[in-house]
Amino acid sequence: MSGHSKFANIRAKKEKNDAAKGKIYTIIGREIAIAVKEGGPDPNNNFKLKFVIQKAKAANMPNDTIERGIKKAAGGGDGVDYQQLRYEGYGVNGVAIIVDTLTDNKNRTAANVKSAFTKGQGTLGTPNSVSYMFDKKGQIIIDREECDKDADELMELALEAGAEDFKEEEDSFEIITAESDFDAVREALDEAGIPMLQAEVAMIPQTTVSVTDEQAVKNLRRTLDLLDEDDDVQQYYTNWEEE
Repeated sequence: MSGHSKFANIRAKKEKNDAAKGKIYTIIGREIAIAVKEGGPDPNNNFKLKFVIQKAKAANMPNDTIERGIKKAAGGGDGVDYQQLRYEGYGVNGVAIIVDTLTDNKNRTAANVKSAFTKGQGTLGTPNSVSYMFDKKGQIIIDREECDKDADELMELALEAGAEDFKEEEDSFEIITAESDFDAVREALDEAGIPMLQAEVAMIPQTTVSVTDEQAVKNLRRTLDLLDEDDDVQQYYTNWEEE
């Protein structure tokens, strides 16, 4: 998927989530819990938590809600124990789909993910059935309108910090890193005051699949829309080259 379509997809998903704040707040709340569990409750010493807090504020999550989430996660025993689970399968026309979830009820999540595949005429597969077609990379998407640096300045900053690729698109910049260099590059951009629309370790497809049949496109969108609506789904990745 090109940087342009990735940017467009992020925007479309953000607009959809903005229309249903409960969904995005649930996702961020769980990300806060995981970040605190992994690195502690102090964002000054936990960059993952710091970034999730920035994401929460960008989504207009109230400060007291953020603080309650951190305190609850730091409390340990009375917090919910979330599991990170991955599902893999195929949509129509052999489109590969990877679904990352964060759940407190794996039976519910498994049933919902399977239903999303089935209703879109797809098939849920076994672990590693499609992930071999993707590379695990750090991926940072920057809204061109929100960035005060030109392409050359941003590229130099990213490459000096350890990025392995920089792509300039009409409305965005995309920075790709090795998984091991992702945190260093993200921190360098953060220190330089670069606003990041999305920053994550993602599954990047090695090749993409084009789908032209109208009904097949509807079926793919059906599956992805159902995944978008599921509170347990944190992210999904496909090798579908959307037009």
